[in-house]
Amino acid sequence: MTKPVNGSAPKSVGREGAQDQRAAPANEKERDLDMRIAADGTWYYQNSPINRMPLVKLFASVLRREADGSYWLVTPVERGRIEVEDAPFVAVDCESQGEGRNQVLHFITNLDQRVAAGADHPMRVVEQPESGEPKPYVEIKPGLDALITRAVFYRLVELAVPAEDDESLLGLWSEGAFFPLGRAS
Repeated sequence: MTKPVNGSAPKSVGREGAQDQRAAPANEKERDLDMRIAADGTWYYQNSPINRMPLVKLFASVLRREADGSYWLVTPVERGRIEVEDAPFVAVDCESQGEGRNQVLHFITNLDQRVAAGADHPMRVVEQPESGEPKPYVEIKPGLDALITRAVFYRLVELAVPAEDDESLLGLWSEGAFFPLGRAS
């Protein structure tokens, strides 16, 4: 058992051994950080790119999104708001296994995260209002999406099949879930 430090009680630990991510204490420091994630997935601090991938991965591991849409780096002692231009991650590759309802799409991000699209990691396509262009995303962690690159999206379109209940709607199966991509023209 962990001994308390300075008389404080130890944090609770979940099944996987990770610290419980409940609401932070009221005395926690909160501030805006001069940090942003560009639309291409590059992390910046004070307008300079962060080139050390292990550092970027560390920051990404404590990234959270609030209900109001704001992004925060959250540690046990501090919270810092950061700017995210589009999505915090970029899906740079996708591997497909199987076919039809048995297909599984594995997305790989710019930070070497790997997720299988499905109920826990849904895909969605947002139509840009000004151009009508599709902008596809896959959820990597709760509230944290990866923008799917254009090249990966084109490969996904090649795998698209009609929806079972609407032949004009094209989409993809992954882990038994159907994700619409758009209407056939």
